[in-house]
Amino acid sequence: MFVSARSDYALRAMLAVAAASGGGDGGELVKAASLAEMQDIPLSFLQGILLDLRRAGLLHSHRGAEGGYALTRPPDEITVGDVLRAVGGSLTTVRGLPAERADYHGVAAGLTDVWLAVHGAIATVVDSTTLTNLLTQAPVTPTPAPPG
Repeated sequence: MFVSARSDYALRAMLAVAAASGGGDGGELVKAASLAEMQDIPLSFLQGILLDLRRAGLLHSHRGAEGGYALTRPPDEITVGDVLRAVGGSLTTVRGLPAERADYHGVAAGLTDVWLAVHGAIATVVDSTTLTNLLTQAPVTPTPAPPG
């Protein structure tokens, strides 16, 4: 798994919006410029990330002088995996393709199972970690992924 600057910035922005919401959905609207300044993210880069998060249904935006961004769901219902998939697509890639599309033959055939196991382990962790876990620094106990 490679964590891009885009994924890191998206998670940091979502955490800042969640913190402003007071632990629930809605709450105080946060302006993109404020998020950029708080998290030291280039505003032009952040705006594209916020658009992806809005399209994925994780944020909603309000225009105008009193506008800004807010979560669409409570932070305990939004996982790190939700955010990563919204801005980056597949959690694990092999040569730029999703792990499930990696195809090997002959002596390397076993690599497919390794990459799928790595993908499953990553998914287990990021899908068990919510914004609330991160805000409260609560320990995360991932539930094992189903076999297969």
